[in-house]
Amino acid sequence: MSNEKEKAVKKQYWKTKEGRKDIINCVISVIIAFFFLFPIYWLIQMSFKTDMESFGKIVTYYPHEFTIDPWLQNLQDADFLTSLKNSLLIATCAMLISLAFGVPAAYGMGRYKVKGTKSFMLTFLVTQMLPASVMLTPMYLTFSKLHLLGTYFAPAIAVAAGSIPFIVVTLRPYFKSIPVSLDEAARIDGCNVFRSFFKIMIPTIKTGIITVVVISFLNGWNDLIYSMTFNVKADMRPLTANIRKFQSKYGTKWNAIMAYGAILVIPVILAFVFLQKYIVGGLTAGAVKE
Repeated sequence: MSNEKEKAVKKQYWKTKEGRKDIINCVISVIIAFFFLFPIYWLIQMSFKTDMESFGKIVTYYPHEFTIDPWLQNLQDADFLTSLKNSLLIATCAMLISLAFGVPAAYGMGRYKVKGTKSFMLTFLVTQMLPASVMLTPMYLTFSKLHLLGTYFAPAIAVAAGSIPFIVVTLRPYFKSIPVSLDEAARIDGCNVFRSFFKIMIPTIKTGIITVVVISFLNGWNDLIYSMTFNVKADMRPLTANIRKFQSKYGTKWNAIMAYGAILVIPVILAFVFLQKYIVGGLTAGAVKE
């Protein structure tokens, strides 16, 4: 009887205004998810097709003959491994530089009264809207005078310059929400500012730290324009720059280029799955109430 009653209640709910609104929202969500996920599905399924099927005139929505040759072709290629090393170096350097400057800046603006904080925050938000091409010429001239062109530090610093404002804007509310009583308790226990920062503040906002670590790393991982501009040597280019090698006068090896793209995309997908978990948990984790 209880099951029948629940079914009747649900049936009545779907007839209400709120129920119809939920149905519409669900349909819209499914459509949006389809448009976002279908390119990823197409990328991955195309990477497992044979050369014959990928060049065929008939469009197929799944590999009729499954093969991992396009993946092996990339993973066994010396140029790919060099580009992978370059991407990891640039992304890691960009992440470390971003954290070294962004986290202390967010801490200072969140814990202390700084004159012009609103102006700083507005400037940070504006810099997030500027296209990378606007900064290319001044950065190129600056790096040229500092003899950084042709090094991994040039694109890493350029990427970090865009990540630091994001870190400050993201972490400042975290630091600001920590009660002053924690600082006072740390002083009583004999902690100085630096020890309190690393032993208390950072663990308390670990969710925010994980968020900015992943985003700043992915900014470097996805970089193309800075690496192509500041590193003219082919052996210093990242993965994003060498995807063009699959294009030739005889055509494009679509299965190999899709496998290459999948290798680029998979870390991003995994990172955001990992990040989503911590964002949801971060709504309560580390929260301290007075």
